[in-house]
Amino acid sequence: MELTARQLAQILHGSVEGDPEARVTGFAKIEHGRPGTLSFYANPKYEQYVYTSKASVLLVNADFKPSAEVQPTLVRVENAYSAVAELLKYVADQRKRYVRRRAWGCRVACSARLGRRVSVGAYSIVGKDCRIGECTIIHEHVTIGAGSRIGHHCIFYPGVRIYPGTVIGDNVILHENCVIGSDGFGNAPQPDGSWEKIEHLGNVVIGNDVEIGACTTVDRAEMESTVIGNGVRIDNLCQIAHNVQIGDHTVVAAQCGIAGSAVIGKHCILAGQVGIVGHIKIADNTTIAAQAGVIGNVRKSGEVLLGSPAIPHKVYLKSYAKFKQAGLQED
Repeated sequence: MELTARQLAQILHGSVEGDPEARVTGFAKIEHGRPGTLSFYANPKYEQYVYTSKASVLLVNADFKPSAEVQPTLVRVENAYSAVAELLKYVADQRKRYVRRRAWGCRVACSARLGRRVSVGAYSIVGKDCRIGECTIIHEHVTIGAGSRIGHHCIFYPGVRIYPGTVIGDNVILHENCVIGSDGFGNAPQPDGSWEKIEHLGNVVIGNDVEIGACTTVDRAEMESTVIGNGVRIDNLCQIAHNVQIGDHTVVAAQCGIAGSAVIGKHCILAGQVGIVGHIKIADNTTIAAQAGVIGNVRKSGEVLLGSPAIPHKVYLKSYAKFKQAGLQED
């Protein structure tokens, strides 16, 4: 990447204050800025670095008024933080090379149908009767099982495993070693104390604009489908069990576990290490704090839950004050 301050202002719909030909070839935090890099200032706590930064270009909010001399060229935008996100996306898009490519060692079944400019990396396998949309990038050592349906402009990083019959929408990103469509943890107890495996004949359906992190697993349904809605974001090392449904634009942070047949609403936030039991429903716009354990239905939209078992945050804070007070009295 090499961009001038003038080009940055055009991309971000901003204005230049300083040298419009100042060039950047990379990004840096404001405290680590050096010549040739782009930094941004959005948090007042970091204002001191505005006056010491050696970055060539600094993104700032349009209403920022410096109290001392600033060395970098300023590009003023409506919201510096949002502008950085927009710029990172722009640079990432420029780096993508949508070309038809079949790397050495890959195997694509004769009955598979691949759209224009699909790239298949070395040692990747595309199974029988698969359908893959245009401009999808399949990196090395990816397996796509027979009969899967993949949309346009997807990216599957090395080591991704997609089991047969999976349906994936457009603009989906699957990070390294995530597994989509493995059997759920379904076992029936037998009279002699042993366990009989329950076959899983359903599949996984993933909507559009979904991103799933490294080493996360999404299990296939026993019957019907495990469903991940549009715009969902799932972090690394999460477990999504069989027949789970996750509503549109819900966010699931690292190490969360969602048990079978749980239904998560739209626009929910599950912080790190949240655990959710099976066969319950969680209302839209629910926020569940880190390490909380949800053992019952959440019927009221917009609640914030803490603790294990999880309870509304105001109740939790009052309870915690009581626990703390009791502990101090014992000491």
